Amino acid sequence: MKGRKKPPEDSLFISEIEPPAKGRKIITDSHPDAPRGFALKVTSTGTRVFVLRYYVEGKDRLMKIGDHPTWSLAAARSAAAEKIRAIDGGADPLQEKRARREAPTVAAAVQRYTATHLERLRSADDAKRYFQKDVLPELGSMKVAQVRRADVVELVEAKARTAPRAARALLGHLKHFLAWCELREIIKLSPAHGIKPASVDRAMKPNKRGRVLDDAEVRALWAGVDACGMHKLSAIALKLVLVTGQRPGEVAGMHRREIRNNVWTVPASRRGKTADDHAVPLTHTALDLLKQAEVEVARLSKRRGDEPTGFVLEMKGGEPITVRALAKAAERFRLELGNQDHPTFGFWTPHDLRRTARTGLAAEGVIAEIAERVVGHVQTGIIGVYDRHRYDIEKRAALEAWERRLLRIVKPDESVSAKVISPVGSQG
Repeated sequence: MKGRKKPPEDSLFISEIEPPAKGRKIITDSHPDAPRGFALKVTSTGTRVFVLRYYVEGKDRLMKIGDHPTWSLAAARSAAAEKIRAIDGGADPLQEKRARREAPTVAAAVQRYTATHLERLRSADDAKRYFQKDVLPELGSMKVAQVRRADVVELVEAKARTAPRAARALLGHLKHFLAWCELREIIKLSPAHGIKPASVDRAMKPNKRGRVLDDAEVRALWAGVDACGMHKLSAIALKLVLVTGQRPGEVAGMHRREIRNNVWTVPASRRGKTADDHAVPLTHTALDLLKQAEVEVARLSKRRGDEPTGFVLEMKGGEPITVRALAKAAERFRLELGNQDHPTFGFWTPHDLRRTARTGLAAEGVIAEIAERVVGHVQTGIIGVYDRHRYDIEKRAALEAWERRLLRIVKPDESVSAKVISPVGSQG
């Protein structure tokens, strides 16, 4: 630096530079190795920042390299030299930084894509559901240009583990969206280009799954989720899927307004086009899990300094836990949960817990018609049209039978007796 009495590498020298009375002063580095425009900016507050002054199309630019002493003089010089080489090649680092900052997020691009493109298509509603349910929760906050091929593959593979056919549709919607972004130069090249369903995961093949956990796996899961370090709400969610036999997505999105008199009513809006509201009697074990979730959500909300919004499995931002988060938790802690690789169906997924509950109902002698109603399968044909009986008593008896069987499996050394739950008013 001009007027120095010690070598520029000496941090003590830079620290001793007297700050201006007000404003700032910029001291150009006159060392032979210093790139043109490299300087030190010193403010009246004593802050010292390495900067680079350059010109593009006659415009004066001043960009920050790094703060001193976090950045050494040698490191700052080297970084500035790289910037100068890029500038000589036609780049404008500050403009590129501004462009990156102003680049649209996936959420913003999806909104524009929906308004200008999707609304004209017959598949608009279907595509919107995939974006809202699968894409935006995971990628919405990312810049479109930051989305990598691996992000697309991971998202589709996670869907494929529980819904292979839906994963194919998801991939198709993602490819159309990213191609639209490429055409409008939001990105240079779609990261989904060339990805084919068969090349992503074997689970993309629409094979019918039949994975059911055996007693040893159920026992390992029940003990493992609480001891493996998994997020408490993820552990509760997996147990609730197993106890109630309901879909992971329905469990994940459970809201306390849906629970009354020890019955959880899943609204039709969360069950698909052809489904009605679905009443799920809550057993003693299910109610205990809901209480655990309430305590955990209250603890997390207090730590964050916000108020719970009512979701039973509420995460940061007031949103419920996602199905993908459950799938990732089950995959991450496979070893701790005793999740064995089945020769035909592979490792179990959260949806397989629902199938395990349905199988357990049959093993307890529950007739197929009641068992199907318990897990919420849509009734078809004449029965679906004319039989509007709710079967609440029969469903409660069936779920209590499954609860007794489950507790015999997970607590073999304890005497498990039937615990009949009487309505006690609104829950939550």
